[in-house]
Amino acid sequence: MFTGTAVFDLLLPGDSRSLKAKRSYVRPIVAALRRFEVSAAEVGALDLHGRAEIAVAVVAAEAAHVRTVLDSCERLVAGRPETELLSVRRRLHGPDD
Repeated sequence: MFTGTAVFDLLLPGDSRSLKAKRSYVRPIVAALRRFEVSAAEVGALDLHGRAEIAVAVVAAEAAHVRTVLDSCERLVAGRPETELLSVRRRLHGPDD
């Protein structure tokens, strides 16, 4: 069994000056990520209006499948025109960890 996680650090548009506006950008991204059958949630920068951290987690029998799913999630987040992907932190855990 392998587990993988990725944390995406996002810069939101300038009009996200309230938490309500921030949610309007974060919620569709989280919903789109869940279509890859991963766990996804906003996990950081909760009080910062112009930033967001979204994390995904996946479990699979093979490490290659975990990498493929995380790659797909990263492409989805990076491809969103309304946000800028600043960084990605990925981890893969296997049976030897």
